[in-house]
Amino acid sequence: MAEGRAVPASGVPLEELSSWPEELCRRELPSVLPRLYSMCQHSESWVEHIQILKIITQMFLPHMNHLTLEQTFFSQLLPKTVKLFDDMMCELTIQARELSSQNLEIQATVRNILQTMVQVLGALTGCVQHVCTTQEFVVLENIHSLPSSVLHVIKSTFVHCKNSESVYSGRLHLVSDLLQALFKEAYSLQKQLMELLDMVCMDPVADENEDVLNMVIVIHSLLDICSVISSMDQAFHANTWKFIIKQSLKHQSVIKSHLKHKDIITSMCEDFLFSFHSCLQLAEQMTCSDVQDNTDYRLFQKTLKLCRFFINSLLHYTKEFLPFLSDSCCTLHQLYLQVHSRFPPSLYSAKISRGHQEEIAGALLVTLDALTHQLLVFQPFVQVVLDGKLDLPCELQFPQCLLLVVIMDQLPSQPEDIQTLWCTESQLSGATTRPSLLKAVFCTFEQCSAELSLPVRLQGVKSRGQPELAVTLYQHVCVHLCAFVASLHPSVFPELDAALLNAVLSANMITSLLAMDAWCFLARYGTAELCAHHVTVLAHLIKSCPGECYQLANLSVLLKRLFFLMAPARQVEFIQKFSPKEAENLPVWQCISFQALPAELRRQTTPEVARVGTAQCRKWLSSSRTVEELESLNTALSSLLAVCTSAGESLDSGQQTEITDIGSQLWAFLSMKQVTDQPCVQQTFSLLLQLLGFFIQTLDPQLITQAAALHTSLLRVEPPDHVRLAVLGFVSSLGKFSMPRTVQDKLLPSLSSTLALLLTDRSWLIEQHTLEAFTQFAEGTNHEEIVPQCLGSEEIKNKVVSFLEKTEVVSETEAHRLERVKQEKAVFWAPFATMTTEEAQRSSLQPHAKRARAECHWEEDCRAALQVAAGALDAVEALLHTAPAPAPAWLLLETEGLQARIETLKRSVL
Repeated sequence: MAEGRAVPASGVPLEELSSWPEELCRRELPSVLPRLYSMCQHSESWVEHIQILKIITQMFLPHMNHLTLEQTFFSQLLPKTVKLFDDMMCELTIQARELSSQNLEIQATVRNILQTMVQVLGALTGCVQHVCTTQEFVVLENIHSLPSSVLHVIKSTFVHCKNSESVYSGRLHLVSDLLQALFKEAYSLQKQLMELLDMVCMDPVADENEDVLNMVIVIHSLLDICSVISSMDQAFHANTWKFIIKQSLKHQSVIKSHLKHKDIITSMCEDFLFSFHSCLQLAEQMTCSDVQDNTDYRLFQKTLKLCRFFINSLLHYTKEFLPFLSDSCCTLHQLYLQVHSRFPPSLYSAKISRGHQEEIAGALLVTLDALTHQLLVFQPFVQVVLDGKLDLPCELQFPQCLLLVVIMDQLPSQPEDIQTLWCTESQLSGATTRPSLLKAVFCTFEQCSAELSLPVRLQGVKSRGQPELAVTLYQHVCVHLCAFVASLHPSVFPELDAALLNAVLSANMITSLLAMDAWCFLARYGTAELCAHHVTVLAHLIKSCPGECYQLANLSVLLKRLFFLMAPARQVEFIQKFSPKEAENLPVWQCISFQALPAELRRQTTPEVARVGTAQCRKWLSSSRTVEELESLNTALSSLLAVCTSAGESLDSGQQTEITDIGSQLWAFLSMKQVTDQPCVQQTFSLLLQLLGFFIQTLDPQLITQAAALHTSLLRVEPPDHVRLAVLGFVSSLGKFSMPRTVQDKLLPSLSSTLALLLTDRSWLIEQHTLEAFTQFAEGTNHEEIVPQCLGSEEIKNKVVSFLEKTEVVSETEAHRLERVKQEKAVFWAPFATMTTEEAQRSSLQPHAKRARAECHWEEDCRAALQVAAGALDAVEALLHTAPAPAPAWLLLETEGLQARIETLKRSVL
């Protein structure tokens, strides 16, 4: 019927246009369409605009040329449609503030706007469907206004739905049905649009044309939508991400240099971490709950599946676009650290069951390690991970250590140039240096003090035929470090040597010990020549060390351990290079355990060291005996102590007597003030006590009494720990000493006072050693009456009883202990982190630097001179007690001469 009417298009009402048959629409399209466009452009009515849009979409769009849709339809109408949609959204937000169940007018207005918006989305869906059904493939340039307009409307809709709780406050129920319809329509529209975009074909050689730029805009618009819907619908969120990755890879050749890869990587990492934390939260809830709920577990598995999707997508995207990810390496690095900081065995992890741990590790952590493996060859990633200025918070230091261990495991499979890249230092801008992987391992390891002290447990290395056991962090790092050392390319051996030596010289004891263990492994794994070379280098370093310091102590321990690993033939060569007959080699021999030598070499070497050591002591006694000359004396005493403790049976009675005599004479020159004031004298005191304790059965009782009295006085001024430990060793050896009645009245009170003072020491280390020493003394002594005298209070008695019964004195829950070590880490790490070379040098046991004399020091000089005189008299007295024959006749005359001089001094004072 309508075909028979020749009615001008301009005169047909919109309602009648809706009923036109298909053929009439096709015939009248050229005349009607401009009129409809004009009406849209001049209309300010939302209802009229959507009515026109629906008529065009339903009645006339099927008859338009698909090659000219952009020019004839989309660019003409969609910009105005988007503007009106934004206006509706703005008005909706304003009206929603006034919405209430009583105000029916506002309620009707809000609902009308929502219904109109649903119709807009429906009309746009019709446009997208038409393109999909009429074309086998799509050229983006022919429809570019459609995707951009649709994505803008979709995002605006999702944002409104996401914020609906706050927008509608407590009145959401009044419009919830329409909001749900709006969300569903937008959801359907996006799915239809993704189907359309999947049909897009692009010229593989294109680079800068409009299609490329439009596709980049589409991908980043979808990325924006992902950030909106991430907490609204997991499946929809994942599908959107899937589409983004798919399109990025599909058009990789033309859009790779235009994509904002950093934005994509950052968004993907953020979404993964959000899902990962949700997964951990669910696992923690199930672990803490007494009731097992299948619903929670299904949700946990669903969330874990989403996490797996994200990490796999990240792995795939990184593999394909790695050359463009230089500014994303920091994000990827942080992702690894964040995941491991929240996962056991981190101190900051969620409390989840073993079963859940295994599920998460199998689904995510394996892929995370694969991602790290992909990034190994990428230099910007190396720079980020090994950044010398990397200042990580406490909770990320342990994950950093784990990451470096994983890199050590993966690096041997890489080419030599990649190994060199990681294992060598590099000079960055200015004075900044990027450390090597090995130095970074040691540096990060020493920051894990809390994890080492608990200790945390990690998965051990599987051994054939043996069950897998959990290992401590120290064992974990040590095993993997040694495996890495064994696989290193020879070209990076100099870096290995430098890193090991630097770590051995560390002020952090556990770091130094780790480096020593790795070095000993290297000595066992390598050739005999390599081990001998390392021992020789260490010996030269020790000889060149300027006095006592912790670095020398560390080198000494390492030398002692490596000497045990030397082949006997190499030990003979070492003895020839560092002859024990030469005093200049005593600094080396003081570090060596003679048990490492074969029996024959031991019998040849120990007497020589003992002879040179006693000769050096006598040389000091016959010299001016200044404090500055104590370094050579301390070296000699340390060498004698090494002989006595590791090969005492090789010394004949004459040499033992000579060492005892030397020790007695040296003791006479020690005074309370010197031991208190001078670190180098404290070292002499400690060495002498240990040496005399070795010969306790043959010592003069009078000397022992003097030593015990000095101990008591010294402990009252709180000397350094190493002095107190030396006192402990001497006291422990007294358990084997049978005291003559002549000295018991003096010795027993001093001994009980010494033990009582040490048992109340504030240092837990000294307290522990004191309990051990007290136990040894009590078990060995014949003077049982002294034992109760040392236990002066109930507190001390309970402490000793608890130690003997091996009962725990302080009970601490696992949670309290965990919190304590975390706090201790934050407090105690700071001094090590900021310790300077100057401060390290100040820790040396060298005598204090000389200062210019001042006239006000006259009194101190007089006191020091008298102390020297008193020390000399003490030495003469000690010699008389141990004299094998009557005193010579001249001694009396000399003594009378000294007496006369003393009388003269007294008169001058008076």
